[in-house]
Amino acid sequence: MIAARKWATPLIIGVFILMAVTGVLMFFHLDCGIVSGAHEWFAWLFMLGVAGHIKANLRPLTNHLRSRWGRVSVGVFTLALAASLFTWGAHTGGQLLAAIQHGLVHQPLSQLAVMTRTTPALLEQRLRAHGIAARGEQTIMEIAGESRDRQLRILEAVFLP
Repeated sequence: MIAARKWATPLIIGVFILMAVTGVLMFFHLDCGIVSGAHEWFAWLFMLGVAGHIKANLRPLTNHLRSRWGRVSVGVFTLALAASLFTWGAHTGGQLLAAIQHGLVHQPLSQLAVMTRTTPALLEQRLRAHGIAARGEQTIMEIAGESRDRQLRILEAVFLP
């Protein structure tokens, strides 16, 4: 087995670069392509690297946590994490998008056709071109069920022909 130090440090460095750049892009709302998806999924690799780094440096870590600064730093970031779980009156883009998606998947396709400035017949034709069989009064929820991926695929076909 390869020592954790040999693989964890390069993994953390590489994933940190990706996470830092994608995080900055998301902060400034420049997240095109699959930036936010890459940021979310590579977080799992980052956690794997951190676990290996902790394993390789357990003694220095426990020594650090015995110091006042070590305990304060962990405490501050634990409080920041807890505080981030509340909205504090501000809603994020993700919360807004989830509410919009929920509203759209419950609308009949005929209403979505109006929103996209097309006719129900043309929208049905567009969906068929994407391999989706649908009728004008069906909702995306009726077509896709609870599958969020399938719902998003249909929304993509509706709004991004």
